[in-house]
Amino acid sequence: MTVAAFMDLALYDSERGYYARAAQRSGRAGDFFTSVDVGPIFGELVEAQLAEMGAILNSESGIWDFDLVEAGAGNARLSADILRAARAHHPTFYESLRLHLVEASGEARAAQQATLGDMADRLASSGEALPASFEGVLLANELLDALPVHQVVMRASGLREVYVESGTRGRTGVRPPSDPGLSPPLHLVEGPLSTPALAEYLDRLGTTLEPGWRAEINLRAVDWIREAARRLRRGFIILIDYGHDARELYSPAHAGGTLTTFARHQSRGPESAPETPAWLRNPGEQDLTAHVDFTSVRAAAEAEGLTTIAFLDQTYFLLGLLPEVRNPQSAIRNVKTLVMPGGLGSTHKVLILGKGVGAPALRGCSFRVRVT
Repeated sequence: MTVAAFMDLALYDSERGYYARAAQRSGRAGDFFTSVDVGPIFGELVEAQLAEMGAILNSESGIWDFDLVEAGAGNARLSADILRAARAHHPTFYESLRLHLVEASGEARAAQQATLGDMADRLASSGEALPASFEGVLLANELLDALPVHQVVMRASGLREVYVESGTRGRTGVRPPSDPGLSPPLHLVEGPLSTPALAEYLDRLGTTLEPGWRAEINLRAVDWIREAARRLRRGFIILIDYGHDARELYSPAHAGGTLTTFARHQSRGPESAPETPAWLRNPGEQDLTAHVDFTSVRAAAEAEGLTTIAFLDQTYFLLGLLPEVRNPQSAIRNVKTLVMPGGLGSTHKVLILGKGVGAPALRGCSFRVRVT
């Protein structure tokens, strides 16, 4: 099977998938740490930007009912922090909110009502797919990096795709480590491209991999942003994730690829044995992630009629919003965690897209528009 098919099973299989079997995977008791785990300050800062976007839509387009769509919402912790901040600081905006939570995990969806608590009356929908049509903001925090990717490698004979194969040829089932005797060990093999879309993807970027380079191609992310752009009638899309523009992603600095596993707050990437990398082991028991190609995501969005408003480090996005926090001194330690270079602040990028809203000067872009 392709690496994308393997990731789909390992992460999202309804019975054995990593995300499907738990309502929450991040935090101190989980396998990795996100901006949401820093505390409610992240949601408060994001809410300040959403409130401004709501005011823009209301004043310029007469839109009162504001759809907040969170994709990859998990158990709704981020949305709960946003709603709590809106209720406290922007009550009129809070009353206009219609929350839509998009989440593949049934376990996580089942926990959303409890997470929202007395704010659950704002919840308009919860499901696996984006709403058919909405006006407002689509927010996706660390979603695209978890979408299944194809892996390719350049050889002297040309571009080859990497496949996952079991010890017995023809068997492709993924079994958890609790019954290892039922399935031979997995390993990687190379073969022809499973779809011409992979070569076309690199051709569109004008990218040529050097012999020996491995790279991940996220066809799913491009399809996702296209679909999101079509369903958004008017408003904004905010994507927060770790990744790079294509020139940086497909370069000597990442010649081994970026596909990585997280387990118990330990990361292991392409530095492990190429035939049996760490991400291939214990399927369903660890997170799998690859860096986002923001160039292709942005190009696909613009092809669907969206306008790029900003692309910047999370550091500068949040610093632009910090003056909106009512009591910044009480949250200064957590803010440092979110904006410090070398941590969440510089590894995470923010891409803001708009549809039918022009190119407003947003507060989140007021500090400095910069990508490192």
